[in-house]
Amino acid sequence: MKTLFLQAPSFDGFDGGAGSRYQAKREIKSFWYPTWLAQPAALVPGSRLLDAPADELSVEETLAIAQDYDLVVIHTSTPSFPTDAKFAELLKARKPDALIGMVGAKVAVDPTGALNATHAIDWVAREEFDYTCLELAEGKPFADILGLSYRNADGSLAHNPPRPMIENMDELPFVSPVYKRDLKIENYFIGYLEHPYVSIYTGRGCRSKCTFCLWPQTVGGHRYRVRSPENVLEEVKWIKENMPEVREIMFDDDTFTDFKPRVEEIARGLGKLGVTWSCNAKANVPYETLKIMQENGLRLLLVGYESGDDEILHVIKKGLRTDIARRFTEDCRKLGIKIHGTFILGLPSETRETIEKTIEFAKEINPHTIQVSLAAPYPGTKLYADAIANGWLEENEAVNLVNSEGVQLAALSYPHLSKEEIFHGVERFYRRFYFRPSKIWEIVAEMLGSWEMTKRRLREGVEFFRFLNAHQS
Repeated sequence: MKTLFLQAPSFDGFDGGAGSRYQAKREIKSFWYPTWLAQPAALVPGSRLLDAPADELSVEETLAIAQDYDLVVIHTSTPSFPTDAKFAELLKARKPDALIGMVGAKVAVDPTGALNATHAIDWVAREEFDYTCLELAEGKPFADILGLSYRNADGSLAHNPPRPMIENMDELPFVSPVYKRDLKIENYFIGYLEHPYVSIYTGRGCRSKCTFCLWPQTVGGHRYRVRSPENVLEEVKWIKENMPEVREIMFDDDTFTDFKPRVEEIARGLGKLGVTWSCNAKANVPYETLKIMQENGLRLLLVGYESGDDEILHVIKKGLRTDIARRFTEDCRKLGIKIHGTFILGLPSETRETIEKTIEFAKEINPHTIQVSLAAPYPGTKLYADAIANGWLEENEAVNLVNSEGVQLAALSYPHLSKEEIFHGVERFYRRFYFRPSKIWEIVAEMLGSWEMTKRRLREGVEFFRFLNAHQS
């Protein structure tokens, strides 16, 4: 079947693509690559990947494209599901014989709820959905497709047996040729990455057990299944030869640094290819491994610190202490590795005092840039289950993770700490971190070194101040 893999239009500037780690309109407009859609698109010959939010396509423009396809695969999320379902209804009205389905963590954990939400959705794919999508495109009978939930002709729902995890990750085709073929790479920008950049996965799953983290608990699993170093380096070589405008490669695995010998082998190969790269890392990588990575082109690490309070880190099963994070951060500073640090407010055990503690911790370790998020209890995560069990969240409020414009909301509240206090902690955190003379000078010095960086930081600054003002109100 002629197949379209679609990130549907939703909120203006909403980065809810199958690649972003939290689905909301960000402080500074940015987009991650829809890698989880690009992977099955690479498997299906003649398919197309369309990222409507990144391309700034309207609903009408997207419908005009989608109506030419027999099979439409929509990635959805908890915040975007209502608008995604509405798009499916509009498309079904325009083309009744189109097979429309959804993939993503939202439908993986609640296939019945998704199918009952609208008759425009014919099927949803659970677990890893790459080969599920391929078999659908090949016209295989629904009843024979593992990992598929669907509506029968009589209106009843069917849930096929689960699809096993992919074990040989090298069997999957590269996603970068799909990026080059279907996407405008200049539309994908992240404040802390060189532009233009490309992000790819070298494996799936994460061995960490963080209670809030969505993908490992819903789709990817906690077993880190990896591509061979040779396979990874071959794709990087392809990117270098076929997408010469790319200035940085981001390895977007949940924790790329989990297997130290493998990371070091890949790093040495990247050094020989002469590429600049970044990756996600846990704040416990030993100095020796960091040094090998830095000597072979590593520029930046994206690090989830989450909190400056050890009790909170223990409760959320982060598997990390603040003293280890301090030492790691100092090692990175010595080696000249930049860090984009991420923090979360409103996690279990949060108090006014721990929010203050985390702000001071962030100022002390001083990552180059930071992102402050609100604890998001996505269905399917332990955080969600704990929130329901303890009364921190009403079950029917789970969809209220963003407001009508896509901006993230504080979903959790505690007897000693209200949603409002948690929500407004975000702008206080940002102001206290960035509005310091030392940090302001650091940003100015960065701008003085490049006119391109000056223009970029000025644009981001305008967006950031708009975010702060909107958040404060």
